[in-house]
Amino acid sequence: MSAPTPDHSPTQHELWKITLGELDEKMGVKILEESVERVVATMPVEGNRQSFGLLHGGASLAVGEAVGSWAAVIHASTMGKTAVGVDVSATHHRSAREGQVTITATPIHLGGTLTTHEVLITNDAGQRLCTLRITNLLMRRHK
Repeated sequence: MSAPTPDHSPTQHELWKITLGELDEKMGVKILEESVERVVATMPVEGNRQSFGLLHGGASLAVGEAVGSWAAVIHASTMGKTAVGVDVSATHHRSAREGQVTITATPIHLGGTLTTHEVLITNDAGQRLCTLRITNLLMRRHK
């Protein structure tokens, strides 16, 4: 009889649960869904506008990076690791003056060292406001 092989299945490690940071709370972010396959959040436009009354591009980048990084950390947690962002880029397609935006992160690549996620930010009508791509480095978790 051979020795048992280590189990590397996702059930070996507890999935990380999203915890909002200070900026996320100030921006009014709410988590709707969290899994390896998809992270979905919302954010109000009010309180996140620039001086011309439009959704601030920096707010879109901040929330997009957060949601994409959370998705990477959830994946990393299946291996007992964590994730840190190493690259983010965004294209702003249109803006919003009111309502709320929905932020959805889905994986492009889920590796053992790097992850890449596409993050879409849409308005209440489902129109794309911003597309982000974020790459995260997976690292050993420090206690």
